[in-house]
Amino acid sequence: MENLHKLLALEDSRLAWVLRLGLQGLRTQLQQALQSIDAAELGTVVCAELIAELDLLLLTENLSANLPSASASNYLDEKSCIEEINDIDTPNTIDTATQDYLNWEDALEPITEASSENIHLEITKQFKLQNIIAALQADKELLQYIGEYEFYSDRDGDLWNEIQRLLLRIPEKQAQIWRDRTLKFATDVGATEEKDLYRQIPFNRSEIMYPGLAGSINSNGLCLSDHIPISSQLVTEDTTAEIEFLAGIVSTWIKLIHLDPLLHHALKSVDRFGVRSLQSDSERSKYATALLERFRRVQITTKNADPIATLRARLDLDEAIHSLVYLPPCDRYSWWGKLQQETRRTLDTVVDRVRNAGYQIQIRPLWGTYADIYTYSKDDLLLNIGGIPGEVSACLRVYAKINDEVLPGRVLFRSS
Repeated sequence: MENLHKLLALEDSRLAWVLRLGLQGLRTQLQQALQSIDAAELGTVVCAELIAELDLLLLTENLSANLPSASASNYLDEKSCIEEINDIDTPNTIDTATQDYLNWEDALEPITEASSENIHLEITKQFKLQNIIAALQADKELLQYIGEYEFYSDRDGDLWNEIQRLLLRIPEKQAQIWRDRTLKFATDVGATEEKDLYRQIPFNRSEIMYPGLAGSINSNGLCLSDHIPISSQLVTEDTTAEIEFLAGIVSTWIKLIHLDPLLHHALKSVDRFGVRSLQSDSERSKYATALLERFRRVQITTKNADPIATLRARLDLDEAIHSLVYLPPCDRYSWWGKLQQETRRTLDTVVDRVRNAGYQIQIRPLWGTYADIYTYSKDDLLLNIGGIPGEVSACLRVYAKINDEVLPGRVLFRSS
């Protein structure tokens, strides 16, 4: 595998080109074969995992390609929404032809905003946005949402993005109050709100997550955009709206684990004993591979006549999506929490189909006091940060009962 990475990384090598074509052909053949055989066929699970590994290998190596820049515009809610490719503080515009190139490979674009070496960098008075840091750290109400937070960015443009990503983790009402405050702080030091330049994440709808800055501080905003297509490796012409939404979530998650070094995962199939940081390439790769494999299973079982197989695959994908967490976990009414809840609500249609097929089914998200729900869960993880003592901080997997079969849930909970 190491030599595959080395050869694929050679941009001008004909051998690398031949290898890439061969791997893409192999992936296509395996995918077609998987879709044409019974889901119960021996080897289908392993085959789906292999396809996910090939996806990750090919998508990651495509990052070495240099994208051309040109001048034109995209529009997001009548605003220009432009993906920055080379330098976060240097605006680039992208024409329509280049947009066609900007598919899901960009979800794995290496982000250089932070590294493990500067994660605990001491913030000094050199920052124009120092007053924002002081105000956030003085707000004791934020402790349960962000803990004893240490800022790590080493320039104002990056710091703006770090602060805005932090606000995506707290309840939206409080987040909006703080966005207004941070913009006023930025205005006081000569910056202005930039409403036209955004780093885009492909999705099935357009939504501004936060704006950027111009003037004395240059920093791109962040948005979800339906003007950049979700990768054809995840969606096809016959993909339903429901699966396309899930594909958007999967590609968004993979983009964000490269964008934010503070993200963690608690996916049991990858590591059942703790909550792991996603700063390292190896942990990101393991989580992304598991996420992709579970999405592939959803694609396969959606075409299967067995509603129980479909439900199991959806429960597994839901667990993988909800196992992407911060420490402390995001509030349920934050931007993050609401998007995860929206994803979980897609289980309702699958549950209805199972019931209509004659099965007895119970689905229960696990929230509230841990003492009240622990009998419905298994392999839970104890946290000593954020949240309310004795309560569930994150429901990683819902409890399910299909006829007489019990599928335990899984949670993160705060120590009493």
